[in-house]
Amino acid sequence: MLQCEKGMIYPILTTEVRFEQDIVQVRQRARQIGALLGFDSQTQTRIATAVSEIARNAFKYAGGGKVEFFVEGESPQVFRTRISDSGPGIADLAQVLSPNFRSQTGAGLGLAAAKRLMDEVQIDAARDRGTAVQLIKQFSKQMPALSAIDLNKLLDKLARQIPEDPYAEIQQQNQELLRTLDELRQRQEELVQLNQELEDTNRGVVALYAELNDKAESLQREGELKTSFLSNMSHEFRTPLTTILSISEILLNRIDGELSPEQDKQLNFIRKSAESLAELVDDSLDLAKVEAGKVTVRVADFEVEDLFSALRGMMRPLLPQNSPVSLIFEVPLEVPTLTTDEGKVSQILRNLISNALKFTEAGEVRVAAEMGKGGMVTFSVADTGIGIPTADQTRIFEEFVQVENHLQKGVKGTGLGLSLCRKMAEFLGGSIEIESSPGVGSTFLVNLPIAYAGDSTGDSEVSAQISASQPEETGRAIENLRSAARDRVPKVAIVKEQKSFSLFGERLAGRNPLYCDVHRQRW
Repeated sequence: MLQCEKGMIYPILTTEVRFEQDIVQVRQRARQIGALLGFDSQTQTRIATAVSEIARNAFKYAGGGKVEFFVEGESPQVFRTRISDSGPGIADLAQVLSPNFRSQTGAGLGLAAAKRLMDEVQIDAARDRGTAVQLIKQFSKQMPALSAIDLNKLLDKLARQIPEDPYAEIQQQNQELLRTLDELRQRQEELVQLNQELEDTNRGVVALYAELNDKAESLQREGELKTSFLSNMSHEFRTPLTTILSISEILLNRIDGELSPEQDKQLNFIRKSAESLAELVDDSLDLAKVEAGKVTVRVADFEVEDLFSALRGMMRPLLPQNSPVSLIFEVPLEVPTLTTDEGKVSQILRNLISNALKFTEAGEVRVAAEMGKGGMVTFSVADTGIGIPTADQTRIFEEFVQVENHLQKGVKGTGLGLSLCRKMAEFLGGSIEIESSPGVGSTFLVNLPIAYAGDSTGDSEVSAQISASQPEETGRAIENLRSAARDRVPKVAIVKEQKSFSLFGERLAGRNPLYCDVHRQRW
């Protein structure tokens, strides 16, 4: 037993190669030692083949040599075989070991084979100084480490094993070769089968991709059709709905005379139904615009405090007198001037505040703003209402989804508000989150960038022009006409091919000499 840098060295066996039959005996001994050390049969064959190839080189090119077997180290252990000779050495060792080396005489092929069969091959060779080749095979993790006592027992067993007849070794080598060829044939068959399966899989994947592309194109077409339908139908619904609302308001304001209590009640039903339908139409149109990417972003600088002041004036009238719910707007601190679409931010917050007021029976609805992370400002709308179950907190942002609760019957809604809020927030470069617990309340968080980073276009206001092809301007025109009736200030109404608007304008304008009906006179 010797000491080295890597630990203890245990000599196992030393033998000489003087005659050609010694090569066969060295192969036998390598196999026997491999078996006693615990290597599997395949590894034993690898070790025996590598040793016999290098021993054959020593006999062929140096006339003989010495073969030494060792076990090195403690943990992990390695099996090392050293084959040395006193021959002329290898003149061009680097060239022989290169991957592109091609031998014309067969020299160097044994080294190449040994490198493929063993874990490591170390070569010390120089001209006229002989050659020493060390073949190293590491113990596998499943093999137990061998102590000095175990190795001494191994030596005893090895000493009692008589070398077999060289012809028997050759016969065993032939059997191993046949087994190897059979394994190669089986692997070749498996490889052919695997290649066939891969080809079938590839054809299936190609067909699947084609089907997915068809599905994607179909979904895109369906989405475009849905958006077009919503947009067109919303435009077509808006004009008659505005007419219903306007004429019902004329009647409710007693412009054409008094109404009976029953007529007043029925007209109020008509107006409320029209308002609900108008809300659905407006949300559908806005949603269609967002999905089609046709929303116009009007970027301007504004202060959050001014936005909250306007929202306070719009939303507080929604609370009845002596309401148990308080609407609180916190003063925004350290929030810079925002550069984005104030109207869309206001629309998002109005929807969230309106929902909070609808589903809060008592307590408060608190609106706040603060700086978030990454140049974002976070608006929060927190209530002490009925809350939303965890399972429904994702569903509520889907179109036409309303969560069943005991307050649902008493409030009106389309199920489009939150979906529209989320898409508008994303359109402005932000997002919406929710934190909610049933019976405790909900908090909606709107994260928006301080400055809008997308493209924007300017906005040109159109004065009081009413047209069936431009229903989005109808609301502003009607408001102007109502103002004319209240203030008796002359206004101009341009009416195109809408008899209902002509009637509405006549009722509001009365004998105003500046009123003109284009439908009749065709300027």
